[in-house]
Amino acid sequence: MSKRRILVTSALPYANGELHLGYMLETIQTDIWVRFQKMMGNECHYVCADDAHGTPIMLKADEMGIEPETLIEQVRIRHQADLDDFHIDFSQYHSTHSEENREISELIYNRLNVSGYIKKRVISQAFDPEKEMFLPDRYIKGECPKCGADDQYGDNCEVCSATYSTTEIKNARSVISGATPIEKDSEHYFFDLPQFEQELKNWTKAGHLQDEVSNKLAEWFEQGLQQWDISRDKPYFGFKIPETEDKYFYVWLDAPIGYMASFKKLCDNSELNFDDFFGKDSDTELYHFIGKDIVYFHALFWPATLMGSDFRTPDAVFAHGFLSVNGQKMSKSRGTFINARTYLENLDPECLRYYYAYKLTAKIDDIDLNLQDFKKRVNSDLVGKVINIASRSASFVVKKYDNELSANCIEKSLYDEFVEAGSDIAKHYEARNFSHAMRLIMKLADKANQYIDEKKPWQLAKIEGNEKEVHEITSLAINLFKVLMTYLKPVLPEMTTRSEEFLNVDSLKWADIQHPLINHKINKFKPLMTRIEDDQIDQMVESSKV
Repeated sequence: MSKRRILVTSALPYANGELHLGYMLETIQTDIWVRFQKMMGNECHYVCADDAHGTPIMLKADEMGIEPETLIEQVRIRHQADLDDFHIDFSQYHSTHSEENREISELIYNRLNVSGYIKKRVISQAFDPEKEMFLPDRYIKGECPKCGADDQYGDNCEVCSATYSTTEIKNARSVISGATPIEKDSEHYFFDLPQFEQELKNWTKAGHLQDEVSNKLAEWFEQGLQQWDISRDKPYFGFKIPETEDKYFYVWLDAPIGYMASFKKLCDNSELNFDDFFGKDSDTELYHFIGKDIVYFHALFWPATLMGSDFRTPDAVFAHGFLSVNGQKMSKSRGTFINARTYLENLDPECLRYYYAYKLTAKIDDIDLNLQDFKKRVNSDLVGKVINIASRSASFVVKKYDNELSANCIEKSLYDEFVEAGSDIAKHYEARNFSHAMRLIMKLADKANQYIDEKKPWQLAKIEGNEKEVHEITSLAINLFKVLMTYLKPVLPEMTTRSEEFLNVDSLKWADIQHPLINHKINKFKPLMTRIEDDQIDQMVESSKV
C-alpha cells in the first residue's frame, strides 16, 4: 500500500485571549489523528496559526495602550506554550498577520475579482460618532425590540432568543464609547456566493462532510445563499484590500487562508511543494478539524473561495461538538471555564488527552467533561489497568531474572489476540472513533490483568522449581503491556516515551506489534503516571473562579 500524503489543520484560536479546555478538545482530537497517521507510515503535516485580525484585537490593544502587533505576539507566545505543554505536535504554527497570509489573501482576492466574483454596493451601517468607526453588531447594545430586555447585543437577544438588525434595537448605544450610534453609508465588497450554489451543492453531497452537517447545509440552501460581505472600514486591524485606501479584508476572509499561509511557511523552510497540497490537480489529502459553530464558514464560504480562485477544495471537514463541564455550559462563576494553563498547573495533560479520546466519536455530539468521572476513568483505566500490568510484572524480571525477558512467548494465542485487535483499533482511529478504540484497548488491558490474576506469579515464585514459568508469565505480561502502549501512543506520547525507556526500545511502532520482545533486557520500572486526587481538581476549579 502506497504511503499517503496528508495535510491537516485545526481551527485557528483567536489572538485576544487565553486558550481554554474547549479549544483543547479540538487540537487534542486533531493531534491524536495526526500521530496515528504517522504511526501508519503516512506523511502527515499538521499546521495551525493564531487568528490575529479584527476589531476586538484592535480595541483590546488600544485599551492596553499597546500596538495590535505587540498584543498578538504576546498572545501567540502564550498559546504556543499551552499547546506545546499539551503535546500538540504541529509541523508549523504561524499567525494570520504574516507576509505569507497577506500574499495569498491578495492573490485569492485578485483571482476572484478578475473572474467576476467580487461585487460592490453601498450599505448603511451603525457608526460611532465619537470613536469615528463603524460598529460590528457585537459592539452595539440596547433594549430588545421584541421583549424589551435591556443590555442585549445588536443582533440577537439572549433573553427571548429573537434575532434582528441593529437598526431595530431600542435605545442603542456603542459598547466602546457609550454614544448613540448613527446610520452611515459605506461602499462594501461582496463575494458572490450564489454563483457557486450548484458546485457547492455537489461538493456538500459528495462525502466531504458528516451527515449531520450535510443535512444542516441543505436547510441553508433552501433559504437561499446570500452575497458575503468580505470588507470592513477603517479603523481596522487587518490587511488592506488591494487598490483601496480605507477598506480591509474581513477577518473571516483571511483566517481560513491562514491554513495555506502556515503551510506556505512550512514549505519555505523545507523540501515540501505548496502546489502539491493546494494546487488544482493535487493528489494529496487535505482535512480540516473544526467546531460545529463554524461549519457555515468552512463548508460554504471556504470551498467556494477555493473554487473561485482555482485552488483545490478539502477532502473533508470534520466537525465536533461543544464541551460542557459537569453537564453545564462552562461558567467562570462556578470555576468550570477552565483555561489550558490553569489545567496544566494542576493536572497531567495526558489525563485530559485520554479522557477526551475516551469520549470522542466521529459524530458532532457535545462532550461533557465530568470532573469526577474524569478522575475515576483515568485512575481506573490508565493507572489501575494499563500501568498495573507493567508495575506488577517488572519487579520479577528485574530482581529474579537480571532484567531479561524470557526466551520464548508462552500463551501465544493470547498474544496473537492482542495483535489481531490492532486492525479494528486502527480502523477506529482512522474513522476518528477514538472512543471505540479506547474501549477495545481497555478490554485487552482487562484480559492481561485477568491472565496475571489467574497465573498468580507471586504465589508460584514461592515454590521451588517454578522459576521458568514465573519468568515466562511475567515476560508475557510485559509484552502485552508493550502492545497496549503501542496502541495508546497517539493519545499518550509522553507516557509512551517513559514506557519505551522501561522496555528499552527506541520507539514503539505499530508495525512491530507482532514481534514480542524475546531474550531482551528491560530497565527498572519507574512510575508512568500518578493517580488524580480530589484536591488537584478542587484547586483547578477554585483557581478558575472569577
